[in-house]
Amino acid sequence: MVGKTHLRKGDEVVVLSGKDKGKRGKIQRVFRREGKVLVEGINLVKKHAKPTKDNPQGGVIDKPMPLSVSKVMLVCGGCGQPSRISRDRNPDGSLVRICKKCGHQIK
Repeated sequence: MVGKTHLRKGDEVVVLSGKDKGKRGKIQRVFRREGKVLVEGINLVKKHAKPTKDNPQGGVIDKPMPLSVSKVMLVCGGCGQPSRISRDRNPDGSLVRICKKCGHQIK
């Protein structure tokens, strides 16, 4: 999936499938080319790290890995439910995202 995505940095999402199914978190980064998102506290893996300037101790650290966009769903700020998104244009021509459940405009 190359190109546009309905998700943005800072959006709250819920995981639809996998080991973290049902968990919620905020998007830290969007990888548009790969069609993946990095969600804080979700899809953590153990990584063995050598001592560096940032981590002088080294050892085993938990590192978040990207998830496919298809495995997460945006949570509406108005109704607090995971929902699908439609797009509409404002009178000034800018695109806005709208919750399909409650009709609330998502920033």
